[in-house]
Amino acid sequence: MRILIVSDAWFPQVNGVVRTLSVVSEILTAMGDTVEVIGPDRFTNIPMPGYTEIRLAIAPKRRLAKLVADFGPEIIHIATEGPLGWAMRALCRRNNWPFTTAFHTRFPEYLEARTRIPVDWSWHVMRRFHEAGEGTFAATPSLRQELGKRGFTKIRSWTRGVDLEKFNPVSRDEWSGLPRPVFLCAGRVAIEKNIEAFLTLDLPGSKVVVGDGPALPALRKKYPGVTFTGYRENGALARSYAGADVFVFPSRTDTFGLVLLEALASGTPVAAFPVTGPIDVITDGQVGALDEDLRAACMRALACDRAACRRHAEAWSWDACVAQFRDALVPIR
Repeated sequence: MRILIVSDAWFPQVNGVVRTLSVVSEILTAMGDTVEVIGPDRFTNIPMPGYTEIRLAIAPKRRLAKLVADFGPEIIHIATEGPLGWAMRALCRRNNWPFTTAFHTRFPEYLEARTRIPVDWSWHVMRRFHEAGEGTFAATPSLRQELGKRGFTKIRSWTRGVDLEKFNPVSRDEWSGLPRPVFLCAGRVAIEKNIEAFLTLDLPGSKVVVGDGPALPALRKKYPGVTFTGYRENGALARSYAGADVFVFPSRTDTFGLVLLEALASGTPVAAFPVTGPIDVITDGQVGALDEDLRAACMRALACDRAACRRHAEAWSWDACVAQFRDALVPIR
């Protein structure tokens, strides 16, 4: 099948959406499909205000139509609700092409945090975007339940996976120079990730933050006792997880959190709030602790079984993720 994926999140961005789409594309290609991902890099683009690493395509309509025509898709999936997503949605509706979408990001909550736009307004726009398609993919049961309550009627399951070779518990030496225990937070360093809920905790040992983002300079200055590494990838990121004693996930707005699986695959238990994402992944008390008191969760997670964490992560397969994705796509008739 010739599968077209249109996404406002694509390389050189580094986030869960890009990682998911890139892995899915690679596996589908290896299975024999022809996959084309159209991202902002193909267009004149500008940095998103407050997020210079995120690029927004400018007036993509005409060039997008040509790229789509040149590829000749048999299946269309729109991954995001940005300028490219809306332009592709309009093109599909004009040509009566069926398409699917995915709910990756809680833009209503993110917009409220940055602009004070009421979430109900943004949810109305999101619902309008997705309901035009044949199905909205959502990663977890709790997210699917929430979308249903918000009026989404075409929800489909699409799970996630983790690279079990890349993320493993072999090396625990990464933070040998820091006082133990080491509490690690990894991901985009931005206001919506709620990182200060972690940084303000009274915890023994050391705190480490791995990742880059617009809030990094201010947080680095405000919390000089915390180790901020900046962006890490490949082996360095994997070693970061494996060397920590607890992975702390303070976000309340993520729709999944691939970092949860990466930490567990590295043998590191998770401490988080009991919200969408963590409640769907941390389903066994041996692999982490969920609590509205994040410090209490951190302390309980110290006693978790690292071998159980790895076993738990092994149930999350990228192959299963890709098979579920492909089965839910809708061909152009």
